[in-house]
Amino acid sequence: MGMIKEFKEFAMRGNLVDIAVAFVMGAAFNKVVTAFTGGLIAPLVGMLTGKDLSQNKWVIKEEVKDATGTVTQPEVALQWGSFLTSLIDFFIVAFVMFMIIKGINALKKKEPPTSPAATPEDILLLREIRDSLKK
Repeated sequence: MGMIKEFKEFAMRGNLVDIAVAFVMGAAFNKVVTAFTGGLIAPLVGMLTGKDLSQNKWVIKEEVKDATGTVTQPEVALQWGSFLTSLIDFFIVAFVMFMIIKGINALKKKEPPTSPAATPEDILLLREIRDSLKK
């Protein structure tokens, strides 16, 4: 039974529970954020750049085709639009998870501050003697 009790204490630590909640909520929330980024943000950026945000790239080397039109060497490109879309998704999820954890921490009961322990009687007596000798 000692091992089960120890595991329960470990699992119920505040930080571990916070991480577990953030992981589950982040996984569930990911589709919503992806739809938001792909459906609202990407079209707005697409209006400015002329194409969908996730399709933006810097081509380093063009693809090579043979006489029949078959690609013999694929293009080499930096997919910066896809990276930027994922980065926006990450920041949205991270911010929402921060707000959820902050709300959970605010709901947790806070322990009232403990008052200092009463000074022992012998210490009080020694202080009185010290103060009377100073006079």
